[in-house]
Amino acid sequence: MKVGIVWLPNVGKSTLFNALTKNYSADAANFPFCTIEPNVGVVEVKDERVDKLAEISATQKKIYAAMNFVDIAGLVKGASLWEWLGNKFLSHIREVDAIVQVVRLFEDDDVVHVEWGPDPMRDIEIINTELILADIQTIENIQSGLQRKLKSNDPDVTKLMDVLGKIMSVLEQEKLAIDILPDLWEKELELLKPYSFLTFKPFVYALNVSEGELAHSDALKTEYEAILNKKVAIVSAKFESELLELDTEEKELFVDDLRWGDESVVLPTLDDLIALAFDTVGLMYYFTTWVKETRAWTVHKWSTAPQAAGAIHTDFEKWFIKADVVTYTDFVSHGWRSGAKDKGSQRLEWKDYIVQDGDVMLFKFNT
Repeated sequence: MKVGIVWLPNVGKSTLFNALTKNYSADAANFPFCTIEPNVGVVEVKDERVDKLAEISATQKKIYAAMNFVDIAGLVKGASLWEWLGNKFLSHIREVDAIVQVVRLFEDDDVVHVEWGPDPMRDIEIINTELILADIQTIENIQSGLQRKLKSNDPDVTKLMDVLGKIMSVLEQEKLAIDILPDLWEKELELLKPYSFLTFKPFVYALNVSEGELAHSDALKTEYEAILNKKVAIVSAKFESELLELDTEEKELFVDDLRWGDESVVLPTLDDLIALAFDTVGLMYYFTTWVKETRAWTVHKWSTAPQAAGAIHTDFEKWFIKADVVTYTDFVSHGWRSGAKDKGSQRLEWKDYIVQDGDVMLFKFNT
């Protein structure tokens, strides 16, 4: 799975990407279009449940779930018309599975803004408009190619034209195509699979705030989720990049200062953004744990037990028989799988079992 990070130039997108990947592989500079070719980084999805299971199992090695983040160049007005390298940037967006839109909330006179100062809703409108216009052009091209096929009376062609019309009507209202997703039939979704509409991708908004605003993150998150009707993560790219330069003791002092010494104040972290992006693309994970390794295995939501076993090895799915399953909560409560079994919390599940996020599983198969 790839998650693309996009937005207008100079909103802190590349700085955020650098902090996400814990290195400085992406250029970050105070001028537009510093990023042209996308950078890709593999990011761990940190989960304290892995740490807890490893502690209980006295594990020698921990492996978290992971996903790919792609740093895509900033868009500007006219990108959908192929202006300012817009065609190249849009093509990179087509290749990702979800979009994290970085929105600038911080004020800084030393960091130029292509639209003359931070205005979150204006910036969101600019990017969404470019993506919508690009999708409208795509639909018009598809419809033009289908016109000559209508005479064949192929029912699939007729249905495809109908569903394209539905999407077009949403786009013409300046809305994202993903808003119509719940209203589409399974057959319609199947017909749309060959086409990569930009606004059909799941969206996450990352609000890039100043360090001083981090303590007010809950209020900002609530406000913008209500306005956008989309999931929102609060981040401070500058704060996160500065943390990379500090040792553990210095980090604790820095964070404590931002909380005004109040330990009850919970500051948002990049782990929150990573977890949100992971969930938004429809992924979850289950755990395996023993002395040698505790690991989070990535699967799609609604995966069956055999499909989950296939994440470990294809033969596990092919020869799956059954699985011992304990919820994470029960595993921790009883201190070990054997304790959960003694308490009746370990279940035997078969091929039709739908795996739940956080299941601790042991597969049994026959070759």
